[in-house]
Amino acid sequence: MKKFISLILTFILAFALCGCDYAYKYFDLDLKAEYSRELEGTTLTVYNWGEYISDGSDDMIDVNAEFERITGIKVNYLMFESNETMYSQIKSGGITYDVIIPSDYMIQRLIKENELLEIDTSKISNYSLIEEKYKNIYFDPENKYSIPYSVGMVGIIYNTAQLGKDIEHSWNVLWDKKYKDMTLNFNNPRDAFMTAQMLLGQDLNSTNKSDWDKAADLLKKGKDNLQSYVMDEVYGKMETGEAAIAPYYAGDFLTMYEVNEDLAFFYPQEGTNVFIDSICIPKSAKNYEAALMYINFLLEPQIATANAEYIGYASPNTAVINNPDYYYYKNEILYPGDKDIPKVQYYQDIADEIRIYYEMLWCDVKLY
Repeated sequence: MKKFISLILTFILAFALCGCDYAYKYFDLDLKAEYSRELEGTTLTVYNWGEYISDGSDDMIDVNAEFERITGIKVNYLMFESNETMYSQIKSGGITYDVIIPSDYMIQRLIKENELLEIDTSKISNYSLIEEKYKNIYFDPENKYSIPYSVGMVGIIYNTAQLGKDIEHSWNVLWDKKYKDMTLNFNNPRDAFMTAQMLLGQDLNSTNKSDWDKAADLLKKGKDNLQSYVMDEVYGKMETGEAAIAPYYAGDFLTMYEVNEDLAFFYPQEGTNVFIDSICIPKSAKNYEAALMYINFLLEPQIATANAEYIGYASPNTAVINNPDYYYYKNEILYPGDKDIPKVQYYQDIADEIRIYYEMLWCDVKLY
């Protein structure tokens, strides 16, 4: 879900690094598994959310560079900004991917459409590190097609310097007229509808078209209150104070807070979406064995910790969760205690008829 870096910025960064004395310093990794070089010279194509892997910035581990060094396998790393974008690329067949990291409901859809290969966990020794509560989940009940990568929930980010700390802990703040032109909302249909559905007390996976109609009407009523719909733009707007309220993923709040300590966060009282992003292998994969090796590498304690610290999301990996040196160890936002856990609901893959219907409604909302 979550963070996306544009290709333009990527090219600018790459150009800047080529023009200076920057050189990544490899880490002395303490790995649990052994990694052969029998696939040296082959290429592994990975399709992941932007800024969703530790990349060597801020003296952190460059996961892909380390994997290339250890195995000799070249990583062709590509990024997407939404599950729907990823899905369209998979279905188009224009590029074949060996590893993808979609969210729960999209994995459910890909399994239903026979787009994923079964993962041979007997070749993934670090699979035992995945916390049991993240196994046998609804979208992959037999753990055949996916391995959890990160976990998160959606909440509200707000600027205390502009709004004070006494703000209603409700989705209603997105519609409150006193915050007109200060609020943002998601620029993707599933998350944007969720903000309205939660306020209306609806099932996020409703198959009743009238529920989606009501949610669309509420989004239209709130549109005049919005400054804009955003995805990756939320960082600049919230970090600089250009906007004061935005729904977004908890892990991304922690990233923004490091830039602007006036920002605060809450889970709305009505409830929210919880998601699991997991690692999968598409049926069109050309380098299955390298994909298994890469997945095992991502589950390595040192690598999983670097990724969890970089992306700021909760980890399903016990070696991370139980590590007192982990930067977000026992963080109350990522790992709330039992009494602080909000009411949550997963997105599920919805029948084509309903999905097409709410996507049509979303177009109507955007044009309203």
